[in-house]
Amino acid sequence: MNKISCLFFALIAVLVLSGTCYAATLVIANFDSGDKPNNLGGDFGAWDKDPNDTTQGCKTNFTSDVKHGGNGFSVQLDYDVDSPNPAYNGFWMKLPNQDATKYDKLSFWVKGDGVAGFSQKIKLELKNSKGEVGRYTYDNISKDWQEAVIPLGSFSGLTDLSSITEFVIVFDDMTCSAKKQGTIYIDDIALVK
Repeated sequence: MNKISCLFFALIAVLVLSGTCYAATLVIANFDSGDKPNNLGGDFGAWDKDPNDTTQGCKTNFTSDVKHGGNGFSVQLDYDVDSPNPAYNGFWMKLPNQDATKYDKLSFWVKGDGVAGFSQKIKLELKNSKGEVGRYTYDNISKDWQEAVIPLGSFSGLTDLSSITEFVIVFDDMTCSAKKQGTIYIDDIALVK
């Protein structure tokens, strides 16, 4: 073994022993199995403000027909906030008290359905074990796959990243005012350094 190899392995050993060695990307959910749970063992699904109000709602489905990359599935979110009542619903995903302090950004791939239509804007939330809710409005959805990369510091209201418990996508009648009923696809959710 040459000197450079020895120094490289010594540096890796120091990082591992000091507890500072971690992956630059933590995959939260790639949906490649087409089943629950997510890659961290957390559950996920759709939620509705009022499940008894049939004029609004959100449904989830796995699809292999529309996915980012060559393998697996994405999650299809069919939303409807076109209601005479105040309407909001969406998608939730549990993160088992995930320490996000070593990461800078939340990343995911998103695509709107060109046939069903879609809102270009959605609200995002990150929640922590302290009960804080960080909010961010993402405004760049198109009919093509795009990577959404959001600095964790942009989630206003979230001051502690040491124990993230949930990621939420919110469709509401004000944010989705241009297209109150439609479909978006989500894939490859991750924390990124």
